[in-house]
Amino acid sequence: MIVRRVVSSSVLLATAICFFAFGTIHSRRADAESRAVYDAKLDAIRADLAGAHKTDAVVPAGTTGRVTRSPEASLTLLASARTVTEIKEQLQNEMGLLPVHMLRDRRSSFVELYSSDNFGKTNYGTAGYLGHGYFVTVKHAVVALKDEDDRQGARKITSVKIVYRGKEIPARVIDTGDAEAEVHSGDWAIIKTRDLDLPALRVDASFAYDFADPIFRLGNDYSKGIILSTGYVGQRTANGLVTCLTDCHPGVSGGGVLDQRGVLVGIPIGRMQGDYRFSFILPIRAEMLRKLPAYEQPETPHVIVADAQQ
Repeated sequence: MIVRRVVSSSVLLATAICFFAFGTIHSRRADAESRAVYDAKLDAIRADLAGAHKTDAVVPAGTTGRVTRSPEASLTLLASARTVTEIKEQLQNEMGLLPVHMLRDRRSSFVELYSSDNFGKTNYGTAGYLGHGYFVTVKHAVVALKDEDDRQGARKITSVKIVYRGKEIPARVIDTGDAEAEVHSGDWAIIKTRDLDLPALRVDASFAYDFADPIFRLGNDYSKGIILSTGYVGQRTANGLVTCLTDCHPGVSGGGVLDQRGVLVGIPIGRMQGDYRFSFILPIRAEMLRKLPAYEQPETPHVIVADAQQ
């Protein structure tokens, strides 16, 4: 009886071992088949990628070390380049961007301005070059206006200078607007130095200042040099100014407001009390150029602006 039980148990154990072995072999075989299929697919993908990089259009040209491309490949590359250019232009227009080279060129048209008064105090601002030694700036940087209590004080401006290539160049006031206080539509001035080797700005007295138009402000921030700031047009005010969202730190008054073409369309003249981000722009007007003899717009291809001559 005991012998029979031992034999039965041995048979059952052997059967279980056989089934386990068969299952293991089958599983391994299935895994191997799956791996083979996966490797085959992977090899096919690698082959496709290799074929994509291995262009049939590139053919060795003799022993010069150069390669030539088939007309089909050249057309494909040309189409890709055009697509990239179109995308860049679209992004530039939608985001209100100016090419870096243009910003660098326009930056060199603005200079630091310093004026001293009869009390020995020096103020700083910015001026934009119009050519032949003429600059546009704000009146309150070169003429002593009324005090805060609306009285004409004893303060007088005794000297005006601009910084050109690290040196101070004397300037004289040629013309001004009718402002008697700051942040006024007549807060502009034209000053003159000797003729300087600076790129002259183009101006546009007809810029629309539509709401949310992107603008670019260049000015002598905190007397630390000409700094760029970007912003957007707000709305026109009752006194002929335009509000905008762009930094208006001390020193930027008299600087430049450029549109997307890099054309001078206004000058920053002030800010909301206590808020450096909410500033006021004085749009360029033709009368600002009335004392410039035979003012001529500098040549700039593909840019059309209204004639600002008087």
